[in-house]
Amino acid sequence: MKGELSSIRSVEPKLRPVSKSSISDEIVNQIMGLIAKGDLKSGQRLPSERELCVRFGTGRSSLREALRCLSIVGVLNARVGEGTSVALNGDKFLGKILEWRLITERHDIENLMEVRVGLEGLAAASAARSGSDENISTLETLLEKMNASQEEHQRFSSLDLEFHIAVAEASGNRLLLDMISMIRGQLARGLSRVLMLPSALPLSYKEHFKIVQKIRRRDPEGAREAMSEHLCAGLERYRQFVRMEANAAEERKATTNKRKPSVRQSGVGVLSPVRSSK
Repeated sequence: MKGELSSIRSVEPKLRPVSKSSISDEIVNQIMGLIAKGDLKSGQRLPSERELCVRFGTGRSSLREALRCLSIVGVLNARVGEGTSVALNGDKFLGKILEWRLITERHDIENLMEVRVGLEGLAAASAARSGSDENISTLETLLEKMNASQEEHQRFSSLDLEFHIAVAEASGNRLLLDMISMIRGQLARGLSRVLMLPSALPLSYKEHFKIVQKIRRRDPEGAREAMSEHLCAGLERYRQFVRMEANAAEERKATTNKRKPSVRQSGVGVLSPVRSSK
């Protein structure tokens, strides 16, 4: 109890009254600032609502709104009878922020695929360095399924997603896994369409096979290079697909314009209103 009181008191002098313009936002900013500086640590309890209202110089409704927002994104944990404390880790918070940015900001698919080259190259290298035998066995099983699904576009696409997530899991880096999973979610539709290109599935399978070879041999740099080559090839296939779609759209437009009859071609001429005869 004495330890809790001392930790609560250590925060009190750093809290200051907030302005009236955006009270809950300012409370959020102050608490986030204290966490960033280390004045509020993981698992540490906040002062009671009454004390916080006094320190911030605000009413309970504004305070509760701010605490509720921080709880929703995972910065704080609020439990009945136990008060409010800082979350033990920031996984949920970071994930929510990244996910929100990816959803609300329309990122160019090429930019996201370029980011994947760096992230997944690192994941492949880490998987080769420290992935378990079980991780490698999972990748080999997925590879076998991909080989058997080269005539089934939808099935192959689903296994492709599983494969890349499995590599991220084998890396042992939770942050990498979260970021790769979110980016893959944004790219899912585009990547699925790219695999419809002629010979895309056999080429993709060979690239995945090489990645597993390097990971199995515990060759981090080789695994990174194999993953980067695969993703860069995927990016080029995406660009090829975009060009094909653009050309097809131009051809459809030209065909439509050629078939559309003009007024002069119809032989009707320009029609004008007529008068009724008496």
